[in-house]
Amino acid sequence: MAKVQKPTDIDAYISQFHSDVQAVLREVREAIHRAAPEAEETISYQMPAFRQHGILFYFAAWKGHIGLYPPISGDKAIEKAIARYAGPKGNLQFPLDEPMPLDLIERIVRLRVKQDAEKASAKWNKKAEHSRKPRTSRSSRNPFGIARTGG
Repeated sequence: MAKVQKPTDIDAYISQFHSDVQAVLREVREAIHRAAPEAEETISYQMPAFRQHGILFYFAAWKGHIGLYPPISGDKAIEKAIARYAGPKGNLQFPLDEPMPLDLIERIVRLRVKQDAEKASAKWNKKAEHSRKPRTSRSSRNPFGIARTGG
């Protein structure tokens, strides 16, 4: 990997690498946009990242591979397809000396978009449920805001 400066955007991140690696990074970026057209680009932890409701995932160039983070789970077919790319901590490592599996990357992105939407929906539903809880009326409280116990 080239010595990476603190990038301000994904273009700046990509520009720091050799032209061969830049081409691969651009292909990965385009695959992500095809699968998640509403996702926004950002830099987080000095790596390119895509965010929708939260971070979908990160990608980064290393000496011999492109890494995708975080670990992927929740779809047995995808888990089987990515098994050969699994890194030591569950992240994915796509070797630079092999064709980049862009179709697989798009499937992974679509899965993460679905998971991200489900997580955001669950979080929103939990907040909505919390806001509907009955509140103790002021008349049943003493002047210090403590609910009366009826005794």
